[in-house]
Amino acid sequence: MKHILYIILSIIIIGCQEKNQEKPIETVETKKTFPKLEPNRYNVAFLIMDGTYNTEFTAPFDIFQHTQYRKNIKQMNVFTVANTDAPITTFEGVKIIPDYNYLKDSLPKIDILVVPSAEHHLDSDLEDTAMIDFVKKVDQTATYMTSHCDGAFVLAKAGILNNVVSTTFPSDIDKMRETFPDLDIRKDVLFVHDGKYITSAGGAKSFEAALYLCEHLYGAEIARSLAGGLVIDWKLEEVPHLVISK
Repeated sequence: MKHILYIILSIIIIGCQEKNQEKPIETVETKKTFPKLEPNRYNVAFLIMDGTYNTEFTAPFDIFQHTQYRKNIKQMNVFTVANTDAPITTFEGVKIIPDYNYLKDSLPKIDILVVPSAEHHLDSDLEDTAMIDFVKKVDQTATYMTSHCDGAFVLAKAGILNNVVSTTFPSDIDKMRETFPDLDIRKDVLFVHDGKYITSAGGAKSFEAALYLCEHLYGAEIARSLAGGLVIDWKLEEVPHLVISK
């Protein structure tokens, strides 16, 4: 009798084990969290991708983010956009989680687009039709379109520099002229402001281009305050630049 009970109990245990093995593993979906954008501010989007250079991203990001600590001005919301939800790895190896995926997310209106330089802005990135189309779309309603270093190649590929003066990284000016022979590309300046477009030489001079935009929007006193907060000696008159049209 005990032997029969043992057999029955064994069958029940084995059956329960098999049933548990067949039960599918439940996955927990995490809901994407978007940044909180305060109303009545400029929405400033930074277009990032694998290979983005740190300085051309962080320099204007620092300047614009610090407007949130200044009173009596229209401050800036800063956020990143990319073609993925996965972390972006910069050229120097820093990983950044994009705030918005422009391929699928509903994006806020972008008032200012910042295009930092990236490793392949002179070649394969220019064949990214989705990215180029995104830039074209933003340009239709943005107040300002800005680039640093070879980010100007992206703006040029989008066709939005066709009738304006621009600049780029000093050693890539000849390459940009060769790639876009109809454009008016200037040397010996750190940034150019023509209409709604501001293009800069990039590198550490990305700080100067960002401070210029702040001075243009808020005045010299606010610009000097922002510069002082980052220990930058800001004197616009001493910075080689070109203003064609404001």
